[in-house]
Order: sequence, then structure tokens, then C-alpha cells
Amino acid sequence: MTAHRSGPAVLPPSLRPWLGLVAALAALVVATIGVLYAGHGESGAVDRWIIDPTADSVRSPWRNVGLAIDFWGEPAGAALLVVAAVTGCLLLRHPRAAVLVVVGPGLTVVTTTLLKHLVGRTIHGADNLSYPSGHTGFLTALALALALLATGLRGLGGTTGTVLVLGAALGAGAAMGWAQVALVAHYPTDVLGGWCTALVVVPATAWLVDRAAGRLEDRPADADQRARG
Repeated sequence: MTAHRSGPAVLPPSLRPWLGLVAALAALVVATIGVLYAGHGESGAVDRWIIDPTADSVRSPWRNVGLAIDFWGEPAGAALLVVAAVTGCLLLRHPRAAVLVVVGPGLTVVTTTLLKHLVGRTIHGADNLSYPSGHTGFLTALALALALLATGLRGLGGTTGTVLVLGAALGAGAAMGWAQVALVAHYPTDVLGGWCTALVVVPATAWLVDRAAGRLEDRPADADQRARG
């Protein structure tokens, strides 16, 4: 009896040290911003240096672009993206990646939601918790998961693989982050916090997926060895 293989690792060993370091730095950023703006209901110095969050600075047609991007962070849009990503992973026969594109973004959204209640930063009133941005966290997390899949499929590692993964995360985070700030839904530091949250959660989730899959694959082999013994 042979072990059923669930596909290659979603977190290539050559990327683990680099992404581990990035995750540690990102966690520090998330915590620092959270402490600085805990309980605040207005923009900070960094936010105002980038843009006045209360100004209607983006109008048509760019506002429509922002709304289109924002849709992919809403429940309906996010669900469509995840379903498409899972379908692609399964067509590529990579079940570990299929798990990651669901669990990674999902845990990122859960984490940003919990942090919002913990930090208590608001925008446009006490009922609108803002830090960190869940929209930015979600799209960054999904891009990270898909970039890890691409890195593994192409056999990239080390510097090249890390640059690809972080580049995808930066592109997705910048797009959604711009939309959130342009639509005055978040402060710029909220966006940074959401982006960094994904950089923490997704590599950790990928490592856990690989670890769990490895244990499941080892069970049939162990059972086979005991039967032969």
C-alpha cells in the first residue's frame, strides 16, 4: 500500500527563511500601528502626509475604478475569486494549494476582524472599525497563495521565488489599498496593517497545510509497515 500524495509543498523550503523573516517584520508593523492608533477616530500624521482621508479626492472615472476593485473584497466578489482559485488549483491537481487559497484568505479576514475589535480604531463614526483593512488583507492573502502556487509549479526558490511572491502581494495590496483610501473607507495605515496581516497569516497557514498534509500522507505508509511487520 502506498501513501496518497496531496501534491508538492505550498511553502517551498527555500522560501521559508525569507518569508519567515518578512512575517516577523510584518507582525511588528501590525502591532506597532495598532498600539499607536488604538481607540483613535481620526487620521494620523502618516495618513495625512499621504492623503486627507476625509477629502473626496477621487471622482469619476477613477472612482468607478475604485468601486470595481472594492467589489472583489466584498463577500460576493471574494467568493467568486476563491471559487475560481480553487477550481484552478484542482485542475492543476494541487489539492494543498486549493486548501491554502481558501484557508489563507479566510484566516486573514478573521484575523483582521478580531484586530479591529481589539484596536478599536474608527473612521466615519464609532460604528465603523477600520484597522486593519480586511479588504486589503483578503486580496493580498489570495495573491500570496496563488504566487506560492506559481513559485512551486515553476520550481523557483530563494531570491527569485521570494521576489515573485512579495511582488504579487505588493501589487494586490497596492490595488485594493488604493481603492480603500480613494473611497475613503480606510486610512492609509489601515491598508498597511491589512497588507502586513496577510504577510503574517498566509506563510504560517501554508506551513501548517504542508505539515498537516505530510502527516496524513505518512499514515498509510506507517500502517503498511505495521502490516508487513
